[in-house]
Formats: sequence, structure tokens, C-alpha cells
Amino acid sequence: MADAPPADELQRSRPAVIDLQDAVLPTPAVGGDLLTLGRQIRHFRAARSMTLDDLGKAVGVTPSHLSLVENGHREPRISLLQSIASAVGVEVGDLLSPTPPTRRAALEIALEQAQRHTVYASLGLPVVRPGRTLSIEALESLVGLHTELVRRADAAIATPQEARRATTELRRWMRERDNHLPEIEAAAEQMLRTGGYTAGALTHRSVARMAEHLGFTLIHVDDLPHSTRTVTDLANGRIYLPPASIPGGHGLRSLALQAIAHRVLGHRRPTSYADFLRQRVEINYFAAACLLPRSTAVTFLSEAKKARDLAVEDFRDAFGATHETAAQRMTNLLTAHLGIRLHFLRVGDDGALYKGYENDGLPFPSDGTGAIEGQLVCRQWPARQAFTRKDRTTEYHQYTDTPIGTYWSSTQTGASSTGGFSISVGVPFASAKWFRGRETTARTRSTCPDPTCCRLPDPGLTEQWAPSAWPSAAVHAHVLAPLPSGTFPGVDEAEVYAFLDHHAGR
Repeated sequence: MADAPPADELQRSRPAVIDLQDAVLPTPAVGGDLLTLGRQIRHFRAARSMTLDDLGKAVGVTPSHLSLVENGHREPRISLLQSIASAVGVEVGDLLSPTPPTRRAALEIALEQAQRHTVYASLGLPVVRPGRTLSIEALESLVGLHTELVRRADAAIATPQEARRATTELRRWMRERDNHLPEIEAAAEQMLRTGGYTAGALTHRSVARMAEHLGFTLIHVDDLPHSTRTVTDLANGRIYLPPASIPGGHGLRSLALQAIAHRVLGHRRPTSYADFLRQRVEINYFAAACLLPRSTAVTFLSEAKKARDLAVEDFRDAFGATHETAAQRMTNLLTAHLGIRLHFLRVGDDGALYKGYENDGLPFPSDGTGAIEGQLVCRQWPARQAFTRKDRTTEYHQYTDTPIGTYWSSTQTGASSTGGFSISVGVPFASAKWFRGRETTARTRSTCPDPTCCRLPDPGLTEQWAPSAWPSAAVHAHVLAPLPSGTFPGVDEAEVYAFLDHHAGR
């Protein structure tokens, strides 16, 4: 797989937000592709025992021109199609049928299309012409080999290094836009109107109406494939979600909105890890833009800023979202609408950075490629200091002096099945005046990336214990695990298809 595209290519490659009336995948164009059209013409010409010379004389074009048409290299005018149909004794609609006329024709088309694929072209091998001397058994074998070649190429969708590069490039792309995507904001506002949203927290009923508008029904099941969060059945118009074990739970609205987002944003099957990653960012953005809608959220934040009382917890509670969603949503809106630059972090209780965004200059730890995921943040940062408190029920506020300036931050800790984590939103010192908690006296000094700040052990303790210490490292399983593969990385397609087949008849 190629490296992640640069920022300007990512922007150009983004699918435009489609009109809601066309949100469900469109029907293929009438007539199919040029190769199928060409095979239809050849089939009916041969059935009339006509040569290319015969047909050319009948319709007034050269045999070489007809050969280009039959091989899918030239698109015929409708007037020529009408003449050809008349000459071979069929209707124009017969020529435009998307179904190949014979099994052999279907295999020949499949082979030619496969040899035009970038996967085969990259091998530098000669092209096999599917002439009459090539048996149908040979055609079936070649098409089968090409199908497996493409499947394996899709399965090996990324190496860890390529995935990290793609993640880094996407984060840079979002930073250039202040984490604000107006086209997705507009799509979310439009969908909210279809769901009947007016103000406050988005209800489950409104989310269901949004799905219905797109032709989908939300269905909760207790046998969702383990490798999935949701499964969408495009054929039967169903979005399968996990069971509603907690009435009114925040997560189910978000999961449903993410599934809906794929349809609204016109996503197609990802062709690379960078494409898959971009789609994940976009559906998360869409879901957050629905849960905390721009129109009402900006009004709420503007009033809080005017009162110098901005707080993630208030923003969270006003819209019934999770603390993390509210914090990330602030990164979408505070710079674009209130002129406040900021940073966001999700850090594990082991100090590892899982998610991060900044446009205020805070120097995140990174590796040689620029990737920040998995890097250890400074022990003096509030994202880690918050774990040292006994009372973690409220937000923790702290100022941190760094080599490039002082930052203020608000941090909330939480726990998940994989361990503790903290969510931080912070700003440069000059912007702290807009936030609740600015009066805190908690203050630390960080000199990272200087290793003497918090990475190197105390010299006295090193001298005392280095000869005697023999720790057994707790190696995380994900360090040794291969990167998830497949068109949708990490998804067990066999399990998904069996699940859909099981539920299709219900």
C-alpha cells in the first residue's frame, strides 16, 4: 500500500457530502461499462455471421473503429448504436444490457478488468489476451487467480509503519483546518432537521427518524459479531446495534449516528488504511456534530465564554454527551467560532497518549515519524497528575510551565474495561481567563523532552537499586499482535456475513 497522501491530496480525495435524497448507495448506471457494451455488440454481430468489415460497411464506419468499440476502448455515439442495433437485428436496449451475453463473455470482461487493476499492473507482467484459442477453463482459472490476488492485496491493507504515517498525516490535515469541517457540520444540521431536533439533548427517537429518512431501521441484537460495533444491511435497510442494556445510554446514539454517517457522507469501501482512517474520523465528527449541534452548541459556548465560565462538564451535561465527546467537540468549535486555540488529550493510566489534538503549540511527545500514539506524556502534565488525586469525581485544574510557555488545563479521569484514562482540554495561559477553574493554585514545571525532567530515575535510587532490581515486564498483547487486516481492518467478515444471513429472513 502506498504511503498516506499529503494533506492537499486528502482534501481532494474526500467524497463530497451527498444530497440526503441520494444518501443510500445509488443504482448502477443503465448500460453498464464500455467493455460489457462492446461484448454485446460482438455477440450479436457473430450471431449474424458478420465480420467487422461487414458491420462497418452496414453502419458506415471503419472496421478499426468498431474494433475499438468492441474492446471497450471507445464510447460509441447513440446514433452509431442505433445503426449497429438495426444492422444486427436487435433493439438498442439489448446492446445496453448490463448483463454479459454469455458465460465466456463475462469471464473475458472480468479478465480484462482484472488486468487493468493497479494490483496486476504493479507486477509488470504481460497482458493475456482472451482470444478464441483460450479455453473457458483457462479463463476461469485466470479470473480466479486475479480475484485472489486482489483479495490478498486488500487484506494486507497496511503495515504498522504505514498506519502510523497515515494517522500522522491525517492529524496534520485536521490541524490545518483547526479540526473544523464545515461540510460535515452542514450535513449534520440537515439530518437533525429531518429528525425533528430543536434544542437540548438529541433523543433516541430523533436518531431513529434520521435513519428512517435514509430508508433504514435501527435494530438491537444480542449476537452482534464480536469484531464489530454496528453492522449495516444495505440490501434490507437495517442497522444492527448492540442491545440497549442501559436505557438512555449515550453510546447507542453515537453508534447509530456513526453508521448513519457512512450513508450521509457517501462513503465507499475503503481502498487503503488512510482511507479507512479518514472515514472513521468523519463518522466520529458527524456523530459529535449531531449530539452537540453547531447552532445550539456555539450559542451555549459563547454565553459561557461571555460569563468567563467555560467548562467541559457543563457542555457535556447540557447535551447529554460523554465527557470525551464534549471535550473533542470543543476542538471543533472553540477555534472556528470563538477564536480560542486549545489542545485535547486522552491518556491511559500508564501515561501513554492514545488520542491527541492541538493547535495551540503544546509539544506532544512523538517518534521519528511524527506519530504521537503510544508515546509517554510528561509526568508533570495534568493528564497524569490527575491520577495522583484521591478524589477524582470532579475536574482537576492545573497550570503547567513548559519550555515554550505556560498552559492551563482541565482534566477528568475515568475507567474502562482496558484500564483508567484521563481526558484533558487545555489552553495557553492568556486564554485561561475564559474557563472555570482558572483560579487553581496547582502548578507544575515540565522540561520534557529533556530526559532529566521525568524519564531518568533518581541518581541516588539508581545507585542503590540498579544492581539488585530484576523486574518482569508487563508486555501488552497489542505490542506483539499484527495490525488488523481486511477491507474493514479488524472485522471478521465470515462472522459478519453469517450474522447478516441469519437475520435477513427475520
